[in-house]
Amino acid sequence: FFSPRTDASFAGVCVKCARANMRPILLKGHERPLTFIKYNREGDLLFTCAKDHHPTLWYSDDGERVGTYIGHNGAVWTCDITDDSKTLVTGSADTTCKMWDTETGVCYFTHQFEQPVRAVALSQGDQLMCISSDPFMGVPAAVHVVRVAANRSEQTNEIVISLSGPEGRINRALWGPFNTTILTGGEDGVIRMWDVETGAVLLETTEHKKQIQHLSLSDDKTHFISASLDKTARLFDSKTMECLKTYTADRPVNAAIISPILDHIILGGGQDAMSVTTTSSKAGKFDSKIHYKIFEDEIGGIRGHFGPINALAWHPDGRSFTSGGEDGYVRIHHLDNDYFRIK
Repeated sequence: FFSPRTDASFAGVCVKCARANMRPILLKGHERPLTFIKYNREGDLLFTCAKDHHPTLWYSDDGERVGTYIGHNGAVWTCDITDDSKTLVTGSADTTCKMWDTETGVCYFTHQFEQPVRAVALSQGDQLMCISSDPFMGVPAAVHVVRVAANRSEQTNEIVISLSGPEGRINRALWGPFNTTILTGGEDGVIRMWDVETGAVLLETTEHKKQIQHLSLSDDKTHFISASLDKTARLFDSKTMECLKTYTADRPVNAAIISPILDHIILGGGQDAMSVTTTSSKAGKFDSKIHYKIFEDEIGGIRGHFGPINALAWHPDGRSFTSGGEDGYVRIHHLDNDYFRIK
C-alpha cells in the first residue's frame, strides 16, 4: 500500500543552501497539479494532495519523501491528520473518504458516497469528522458529520447529521470553536456557519462575489481567512462572521493562510490555469504575496512556481511555509532572519 522513497532526487536543493539564501526546497513527487497541503500538529510531517490520486508524505525539514498512500482512483482534493499524527483522512473525486494508518500506509476504513467527496476536516479532539460531497445527478451538495472511533476496528460509516442546501459545490469545510459549528465556503461565494446539533444555518456572509477557493482558521480559532476568485482574501470573525479586513490582489486568489506567530498573511493564486501557457511566469502572477494582517498592505512576494498556486500551509512554528502549484511542484520556503526583522 505504501511506496517508500527510493532515491535522493526529490529534494531540489540541499537544506544548508536553502537556509543560507532562503532558497526553497523543491519537491517533485506529483505528476498532476497540487490541490491541498497540510502539516501535522508538531510540524515535522508534511502531507500533499494532488490530482494524481496519490497523497504523499514528506519530512518538512529537508523535504525527504517518506512515501505515498496508494488506494484512490480519482483526484484527491483535501486531507487532514489527527493530533497524534497516527491517522490520515483524505477526500477524493472517486466518491470516497479514506482513513489511513499514517505510518504503514494501510487504508483501514473507507467512507463510500454516491457523489464525489471534496472537503474533509477533523474536529478538535478528533472525535468527529465532516465530509463534503459535491452536487451530482440532481443531488445537492452536502456536509456529512461522522464519528471517528477511538478503536479502529469499531469504525463505522454511520452519519450523525447531514447539512445540505447550498447551490454548487462546497470547496472547504472547517470546524468552528468548540466543535459547535461548521464553516463552509464554495462555488456560490457564500460563507455559511452551520449549527452541528440542528443542521440549521446560523449565519452567512455574501462579501465575496465569486467562488471561494479556500478557508483557513487562525491558531486560536477566533478569526479565519477566505480566498476567492474575485481577487480578494477576507478576514472574518469566527463568532459573528463580521468581515474585519480585505486584502485585494491583482489575480484570482486560490489560497490564503494566517501566520501563527506574526501579524502576517500569505496569499497565493494566479491567472486561470487554462491561459497559463500564453504568458511568462512573471506575467502570470504566480508568486506568493505576504501582507500585513492589520494594515492590509503588501510586504513582498516570493516567486518560483510556473503555474497558479493552488495550496499554501504555514509550518506550526511560523518559521517556514509550503506552497503547491498547478505545475505539480511543492516548494518548502524556510524563511530567513531578514523576514523576521520586518516591522
